[in-house]
Amino acid sequence: MKKFLIASTIASATAFAVFSSAFAAPPTCEDLIKKMEVTMKTAKLKDADMKAVMALKAKATERCVAEDDRRAEGFISDAMKIITKK
Repeated sequence: MKKFLIASTIASATAFAVFSSAFAAPPTCEDLIKKMEVTMKTAKLKDADMKAVMALKAKATERCVAEDDRRAEGFISDAMKIITKK
């Protein structure tokens, strides 16, 4: 009986974790901008790349403030491609 109780408790906890993560809210554009800033701190970018990233960040911030998350996420994605390119 104890083994069944332990197994069912583990199964319930696992199911709850999977269920809650499936319906978790996606990150907001503000969260994505913060993540981009953290990534920028460790990246070694050329001046031209840094200028492009800063321009994209400004556009993303503008769109984020205007509640246009989809376009903001696009600008952030473009900036992250520059930041993380090898």
